[in-house]
Amino acid sequence: MAIELAQHLKTEILSADSRQLYAELNIGVARPEPEELAMVRHHFIGNISITEEYTAGRYGREAREFADAWFKEHENLVLCGGTGLYIRAFLEGIDRSPADEAIRTKLESRLKTEGLAALAAELLARNPALASATDLQNPRRVLRALEWQISGGSVQHATSLPPDWKVVKLAPQMERELLYERINQRVDKMLATGLWQEAELLFPQRHLNALQTVGYREIFDCLEGKCSREEAIEKIKQHTRNYAKRQLTWFRKDTSIQWIKRLDLAALPG
Repeated sequence: MAIELAQHLKTEILSADSRQLYAELNIGVARPEPEELAMVRHHFIGNISITEEYTAGRYGREAREFADAWFKEHENLVLCGGTGLYIRAFLEGIDRSPADEAIRTKLESRLKTEGLAALAAELLARNPALASATDLQNPRRVLRALEWQISGGSVQHATSLPPDWKVVKLAPQMERELLYERINQRVDKMLATGLWQEAELLFPQRHLNALQTVGYREIFDCLEGKCSREEAIEKIKQHTRNYAKRQLTWFRKDTSIQWIKRLDLAALPG
């Protein structure tokens, strides 16, 4: 849909995907196929290393700098991706409060004694919106979000959009059963095209935050002997479905989004 829209508008795509920007990740993050990238140029795809620390705040600043420069010479740009926090950082700006080492140390201790599920449940109770934007199976992200919440974190600064910008938000609408079927099919396709082998190559670096990601994490567990191959595959499908549900929860809170079943180019606002 994004490619079709970009071609219609004679423009390019700015990715807002927090995993596709890593150069070493390909199949497991469903990076656009080479022929898709050839159809429309994409930005912020495979542009940093998994060894590099990257945050929503940094994305917001860098993507806004790109867009500011882009609009000096072009009229339209398509922002595409499923990372709600990245989109918010781009449109509104976000800069979380500095790290509180005392709170972080306490949370890390609680993680060891209480487990990830307990901390994820606390985050959900304290701030459902933040929880919906957090990978609740990623210990580092849960700890960071809880640390921010407990320390009274807030957006330190917001950046208003330039007055000449007009934002039109579109999201694909799909029945839940069909969505889950598509997810299962996509996982099967990713495995058929080399996901398992990609994860095996990345296994020595599994401690990196970028690899605490659905699709890799489950295979790493299998390679460590924690589950069978069949169990790992089923967990990938289940955890991807869970993530899609959190995405829907996040985006449905934005009443300015137009939910569409198909892209009607003739009906697009001018």
